[in-house]
Amino acid sequence: MRSIWRGAVSFGLVSIGVKLYSATEDKDIRFHQVHAIDGGRVKYKRVCSIDGEEVEYSDIAKGYELPDGQVVILTDEDFDDLPLSTRREIDVLQFVDQDEIDPIQFEKTYYLEPDGPATRPYVLLRDALENAGQVAITKIAIRQRESLAVLRVRDGVLVLHTMRWPDEIRTPDFGFLDEDITVRPQELKMAEALIASMTGEFDPTEFTDDYRQAMTALLEAKQSGGEVAQPPEVEDAGGAVVDLMSALRRSVERARGGSADDIADDASDETDEAPAAEQKAPAKKTPAKKAPAKKAAPAKKAPAEKPAAKKTTAAKKSTTADKPPAKRARRSA
Repeated sequence: MRSIWRGAVSFGLVSIGVKLYSATEDKDIRFHQVHAIDGGRVKYKRVCSIDGEEVEYSDIAKGYELPDGQVVILTDEDFDDLPLSTRREIDVLQFVDQDEIDPIQFEKTYYLEPDGPATRPYVLLRDALENAGQVAITKIAIRQRESLAVLRVRDGVLVLHTMRWPDEIRTPDFGFLDEDITVRPQELKMAEALIASMTGEFDPTEFTDDYRQAMTALLEAKQSGGEVAQPPEVEDAGGAVVDLMSALRRSVERARGGSADDIADDASDETDEAPAAEQKAPAKKTPAKKAPAKKAAPAKKAPAEKPAAKKTTAAKKSTTADKPPAKRARRSA
């Protein structure tokens, strides 16, 4: 790695010399603009809009256009002469819990390496941060802008996260936030079940950049003259979800590899009981309606037993009625 900044961390009266390195790098496949007919590289010239002459890179400065159209020209010397203490120093301002910082403010991440004899105070600050369980809020001027930054420990190294200023965070202005939208209890329970079934420990190595892999395969196939395998068609998940409950049930079944009917039944039972909970007066009358239902069952069973008894009596009478003729037959004999 190559350092992109060199300065010091100001920790009270302690100054810790450090070098700054980019902690991340892009792995995107980069393309050049070429002529579609013959593949020739397309090049651009820096041309002045006033005299039409090509401008050398060394003659290019930065300009800020005023509302009236005038331009204020700034050179590298102007930027270097800005009265910023953070231009070559990382000022530690305070220490806070990391949970207090919204991740939306994070911008870019850098590694800090101790510079020369600064190793001992570097390790001192590192160990103190780890023992305190906190992060340091700092300010740094880098790439011609001053930024808030968080200093924390990762794998034994001090890591610096530059942050956006509060006025750089946009406020979401979406119409649905002002709408009164309700979610059915069974839908909410099914969604929570889906979350529970998909919960696990985060391991970034388990995920892949499918786009980059497909692009790499395409480039290799183009180079060798082969064909590119077509990916299987995936059901379109875009657009409005008409049956939200059905979609949630299928999602839970796919995540669990089983059935989600039990969850749906439980959620449905809770939904049936919800109106009774909301209307307290009708809820008290509900037990009174159930009481006659229990008495009705024995009442129906009693008549069912009596016909059986009648049939038995009738059978006995029939048998008794058949016996006298048998006796008469013997008398006539």
